[in-house]
Amino acid sequence: MLRDFARRNRKNATLAEQFLWEHLRAGALGVEFLRQHVVGDYIVDFASRHGGLVIEVDGGYHSEPRQQEDDAAREFHLQRMGYHVMRFSNEEVLFETDNVLEQIKDYFEQ
Repeated sequence: MLRDFARRNRKNATLAEQFLWEHLRAGALGVEFLRQHVVGDYIVDFASRHGGLVIEVDGGYHSEPRQQEDDAAREFHLQRMGYHVMRFSNEEVLFETDNVLEQIKDYFEQ
């Protein structure tokens, strides 16, 4: 069921997700990413299985208190599975792209 939902998410990606995918796809940063990938009980926006990185692109509703609680619990579980989680807002991805890409690159250079 999660895989079907992930497939639908790939077809209906947000503008920011599409934009970031263009920079991540085909190992453009030297690392292979999967998009709308199932990790445990979650579908993450982008994941690098070999690098242990999950990237989430957050819309405005992620500033709501209830959603922040859900995001914190989700991050906790992803971290317990061995993933590091990076979160970027839609605006960061669209208007501060170089900064976003630099942070992602920095993660892999550590």
